[in-house]
Amino acid sequence: MITRSSPRIAVLLLISAVMVAGCAKRPATTQASAPAPAGGGAVQSREGAPTTTPGAPPQAMAPQAPPATAAPQAPATTARPSPKEFVAVPDLKDIHFDFDKYDIRPGDAKVLDANAAWLKSHDDQLVLIEGHCDERGTNEYNLALGERRAKSTMNYLVSQGVQASRITIISYGEERPTCSDKNEACWSKNRRAHFLVKPR
Repeated sequence: MITRSSPRIAVLLLISAVMVAGCAKRPATTQASAPAPAGGGAVQSREGAPTTTPGAPPQAMAPQAPPATAAPQAPATTARPSPKEFVAVPDLKDIHFDFDKYDIRPGDAKVLDANAAWLKSHDDQLVLIEGHCDERGTNEYNLALGERRAKSTMNYLVSQGVQASRITIISYGEERPTCSDKNEACWSKNRRAHFLVKPR
């Protein structure tokens, strides 16, 4: 015999089942990669830190490991080349970047055109592009930004006919400033891509 309370009981049972199933698992949060700089905002508020859910248990915060059968992936960071292997040449000029940016400015594109012409006429040379930042922002953020500056510089050179296989990039972030004063004139000198070469 079906009573009037039967639909209510069925609804309550369904809601209870959904709640129990919904509480059984929490989604694991994964470590976010360094955010792409999008100019204008304060650098110090941006970090390549892991995203976490407040109140989540520690095991829920661990990134998921790839399956054991997955093909090995290249490490995210490579060993820094020895500075002794590469040398600066006066023909390869540094380029500079706007605050918190990694795009190539028109004036710097002309410098890169000249650098590309030199590299194409000296195809026996390998090139190391160093990405640098000013001191503002966290070390982690500046390392990521320096890498983006080196990559955008490399991409420009490749678009001008320099073989990508000849180019190595590295980021020093804020570690190697050319100027240590705390003003914009100095900081603008530190936001740069620097070029070094060595024979093949």
